[in-house]
Amino acid sequence: MIIISIKDNEPIDKALKRFKKKFEKTGVLKQLRARTSFEKKSISRRRTVLRAAYKQHLQITEVA
Repeated sequence: MIIISIKDNEPIDKALKRFKKKFEKTGVLKQLRARTSFEKKSISRRRTVLRAAYKQHLQITEVA
């Protein structure tokens, strides 16, 4: 359970923004979306490899 304490004279918008950040860090929504449909391990492994290759390609092109 996420608890956000609202400080004195703090706008609701700021408190809501802090709540959203904490909620995103927990990864609950990402996990929920992942559980909606089954994915084979080979496909998830392939996705992680492709993502890593893409990130590596970005780093190489960024340096050059």
